[in-house]
Amino acid sequence: MQRTTGVGVVAIIAVTNENELLLVEQNRPPVNQSVLELPAGLVGDLSDLPLENLEQAAKRELLEEAGYEAENWVEWVTVASSAGLTDECVTLFFAQGLKKVGLGGGDANEKITVHQVPLAKIDNYLDQRVRSGTLLDGRVYAALYFLRAKTDLSF
Repeated sequence: MQRTTGVGVVAIIAVTNENELLLVEQNRPPVNQSVLELPAGLVGDLSDLPLENLEQAAKRELLEEAGYEAENWVEWVTVASSAGLTDECVTLFFAQGLKKVGLGGGDANEKITVHQVPLAKIDNYLDQRVRSGTLLDGRVYAALYFLRAKTDLSF
């Protein structure tokens, strides 16, 4: 299947100055439940921003979903979303130097809860959430891999 809206997808691995990973949680109708995931969204799907680039979309989504802006942005990798089902690819960005400037929570069609999880407790937090029945987007585990492989953050 080919995505017919937008020209790509971005997901943001955002770490606060207090070494917390930002995660968002929202209901996802295809799986009929709440999903814990990275802030993310489509690129070029808005009629007033059809030519936005990947980084512009990542900045927009971080602000919209989590209420943060970041000083430092690095594009880390583009991965297939579900290569056996769709041509959709997701570009992961690392964002640091975060500043809370808004409420987050998504746009008018979304009801997003923002979680700030200390990296020192992230593994236990995710295990507990999964055991309690929360569905976890696999990109969260990819984020942890890249944080451990590409940064000097200790957790």
